[in-house]
Amino acid sequence: MSLYEVAFAGVLVPGADEAQVKANLAKLFQADAQRIALLFSGRRTVIKNGLDEETAKRYQQTLARAGAQVEVSLMGAEPAPAAPPATPAAAATQAAQAVSPAPAAAQPVGDKPSGGRLNVAARDEYMAAFSEVDAPDLPLAPLGADIGDAKPEVAPPPLDLSGMQLAPVGSDMGQAKAPPAPPAPDTSHLKLEE
Repeated sequence: MSLYEVAFAGVLVPGADEAQVKANLAKLFQADAQRIALLFSGRRTVIKNGLDEETAKRYQQTLARAGAQVEVSLMGAEPAPAAPPATPAAAATQAAQAVSPAPAAAQPVGDKPSGGRLNVAARDEYMAAFSEVDAPDLPLAPLGADIGDAKPEVAPPPLDLSGMQLAPVGSDMGQAKAPPAPPAPDTSHLKLEE
């Protein structure tokens, strides 16, 4: 199965207002103005990766409705440089090219695009320090799934209970009663001298 990534380089849908697009993206991503400003820095920023083709196209359609023109490309393929289109006709051509994914031949044969490891694109200069970190591509568990370690079956201990029996109905099962205390010694013959 081919995996795709959705990237944004600050290019807007023709006729979109930049302030309105920023507000739409801030609402869509629930992000502050500083993070949205990083998206509009002009650099290509991967918004989401590891997607199947249908999900990637849904991301592209949703972001297009918000006013952002994103690029959907096959993971592992070289990204095309994003330059703002000069005319509306060029913008339409560029949008049509972004909709059609790269051919499957661009992906290395017999290998996952990222070799089963998470391929992280740096979103700013601080995150660039972590771009070479080797992190596993772990999926999210479905809602309600047990994510704890599986516990092995414990066999019951081999106990011989054949010599035990149940007490009859109405038996006193409490603690054994202590014998009564001995009587107090007789001290009536003792007297105190004055």
